[in-house]
Amino acid sequence: MPRETGRKVIAQNKRARHDYHVEDTFEAGLVLQGTEVKSLREGRASLVDGYASIDGGEAWLLNVHIPEYSQGTWTNHAARRKRKLLLHRKEIEKLAAKTKEGGLTIVPLTLYFKDGRAKVEIALARGKKDWDKRQSLAEQQAKREMARALRHRNR
Repeated sequence: MPRETGRKVIAQNKRARHDYHVEDTFEAGLVLQGTEVKSLREGRASLVDGYASIDGGEAWLLNVHIPEYSQGTWTNHAARRKRKLLLHRKEIEKLAAKTKEGGLTIVPLTLYFKDGRAKVEIALARGKKDWDKRQSLAEQQAKREMARALRHRNR
């Protein structure tokens, strides 16, 4: 069987970009069990309540829901277990320093396969206030209306 190439998106956390100002992004590998990989290959996962933390010099992904594999046996995984993130030491130290200074959190943005390996894009993010959310929605709507006006003008 030929090796898998390219990027296949499994799940996105669209809510994260709505609720947070994304300051920096990182790509991390995931330590997974066999049934988790099979479940991901079926395209089943949810990043909605997920976040990451740094414990003892290691990065961990918490609260990400990967449902049990449908054809799994007693060796199936727990759906919301703690999963280790694979990052370089300097990246982990940078994330730990930024989150300790306050106001920043680590949230998963996208879960995908890259050349056959499961990866997660995590972001160093600052929470938005309600008025920030309204302002960003108004900006998106204004951009949409401008694009629509230009499209109709060019007809």
